[in-house]
Amino acid sequence: MKIKALSVVAPSGTLIARGEKTLEVRRWHPDIAPDEDLLIVENQHYLRQDGEEDPDGHAVALVRVKTVRTFERTDIAAACASYYEGGWLAWDLTDIRPVLCDQKVVAARGIYQVELRDVLLTSGTLEQEEQGRET
Repeated sequence: MKIKALSVVAPSGTLIARGEKTLEVRRWHPDIAPDEDLLIVENQHYLRQDGEEDPDGHAVALVRVKTVRTFERTDIAAACASYYEGGWLAWDLTDIRPVLCDQKVVAARGIYQVELRDVLLTSGTLEQEEQGRET
């Protein structure tokens, strides 16, 4: 399946999949409809230059971006942020569904398209699914 994706640096993807991080903070507005799924891809380092990619990302959740608004100081906890700085946008993440996918997924800048196979929507929390895979 082809789907739009957004890469985030660890541990933010895991926090999103667990439902602990319900706001993504960016300086730009996403090109995505409120009823459109967005795949969250977690990778290990920041992608700072246009065209930069990380081939070792992994899919952690499907979400929807309900609204985009100004990031406020009161949003720090929901964004799992450590500080506040003006001029940023808060993306309200809703309908958060953890996924399991053994396939590596390219992490890239902005919103981009990926092709996925063998994606499993989890029925419980991400922690429960990870524990089940270890046993």
